Amino acid sequence: MPKVGIIYNDAKPVACQVANELTDKLTSLGWEVVNAIGAGGILGYSHPDRPVCHSPIDSLAPAGFDPDMTFAIVLGGDGTVLSAFRQVAPQGIPLLTVNTGHLGFLTEAYLNYLPIALEYVLAGAYEIEERGMLTVQVYRGEWLMWEALSLNEMVLHREPLTSMCHFEVKVGSHTPVDIAADGIIIATPTGSTAYALSAGGPVIAPNVPVLQLVPICPHSLASRALVFSDHEPVAIFPVNRDRLVLVVDGNGGCYVLPDDTVYLEKSEYKAKFIRLRSPEFFRILREKLGWGLPHTAKPDSGEFP
Repeated sequence: MPKVGIIYNDAKPVACQVANELTDKLTSLGWEVVNAIGAGGILGYSHPDRPVCHSPIDSLAPAGFDPDMTFAIVLGGDGTVLSAFRQVAPQGIPLLTVNTGHLGFLTEAYLNYLPIALEYVLAGAYEIEERGMLTVQVYRGEWLMWEALSLNEMVLHREPLTSMCHFEVKVGSHTPVDIAADGIIIATPTGSTAYALSAGGPVIAPNVPVLQLVPICPHSLASRALVFSDHEPVAIFPVNRDRLVLVVDGNGGCYVLPDDTVYLEKSEYKAKFIRLRSPEFFRILREKLGWGLPHTAKPDSGEFP
């Protein structure tokens, strides 16, 4: 019996209702259905007074979600999608992402098109688009204190975000650089349209094998976003007397003390998106962010209404 998963945002009544309806429909079609809520991938925050407080990256998969699962359906917004990939990426499970939220930049289908999308997926009429992810780790000496998968970005800043931070950043084997800013962002190409974009970073097409470092409100006219190969790991050494806060994909993270080291590298795991048509990044930028829309009047070939 083939197996399918459903991950949904249980804080949204419509997502809960659709999850129940999908379970009944897929069960009647002979599928084994396993349900889980997106909260299982929300990272939460570590506590400075605990010696080791992280959940291993490969331990977040819900019960029943394993490599034998054909695919899973995500019902929610971008936050639920990010959470779901932290849960299933180590298992290699592709996700059909269905928007029940607002912007839905990471989602493939809207809720009203779900019946048609489901028909295509059940018939195998889809492509898999793989997106790179980051492994983010915090070390205290030789102790691994915390780790997480990141599809969008890692942000390191002071708590609260009201004063200058100092960082020493080492990319690969290059000479370390000093950055003074409110914080720094390390983003994947997928995350280049999220917080990094708001902080002034460039938009990067998803298939470009790079990462970007974006200072948040830097205290230097020369400190700008830097794009570099995703084959180069990044080590960040805070140069502050007070603790900092590390946030991954906007929903959780850990405290970083002055002697801690934040280490990032390209993950061995991929986020696998089910695409019902060939991925077209410029179309998504146009539809979701208004990029490339015409700004001059053009003749209308139709009749005046």
